[in-house]
Amino acid sequence: MSAHLPPIHHAADDSPAALYLSHHLPDAASTEAFGAALAPAVTCEEACKQARGLVIWLSGDLGAGKTTVTRGLLRALGHSGNVKSPTYTLLEPYTVSRISLYHFDFYRFNHPDEFLDAGLDEYFADGGICLVEWADKALPHVPQSDLQLSLAVEGSGRRVELRVFSERGRACLTHTSLKTDASTRPT
Repeated sequence: MSAHLPPIHHAADDSPAALYLSHHLPDAASTEAFGAALAPAVTCEEACKQARGLVIWLSGDLGAGKTTVTRGLLRALGHSGNVKSPTYTLLEPYTVSRISLYHFDFYRFNHPDEFLDAGLDEYFADGGICLVEWADKALPHVPQSDLQLSLAVEGSGRRVELRVFSERGRACLTHTSLKTDASTRPT
């Protein structure tokens, strides 16, 4: 039985994006491997050329695997240090493979203006790759996503759904081993 994942909506027009893929991840190792498979997407030329950089929203309940996906991505890029959830710090910055990657978590926001009050908008303007947990808590201030990952507990594993919200996001995914499958598209 498949876990129910609520539709993710784009901040600008509230319309659902195209479902790119939906996979069952049986364990933490496969969840981390999924993150590693995203590494070519954030290093592709299309993403690096953009002034704002690639923005990836990560959604799911607490413990769904958002930080595990991020850890896999960072390890694939060559980061060997600790990768922790930014739940208490709001931001964990990394520089790896000449890429600035910012991992945000807005779970503790009480009001969207906290995003601006903390000056976090500046990180989205410097061309780094931004992974954002709980982006909805910073709307309308947080930049729109290029890609969105939803994670949900499914049995002893996870269900991941990847949606594309921009041509840049779609172009970057063509550099990964993650390929769309018509069977994952909603009917």
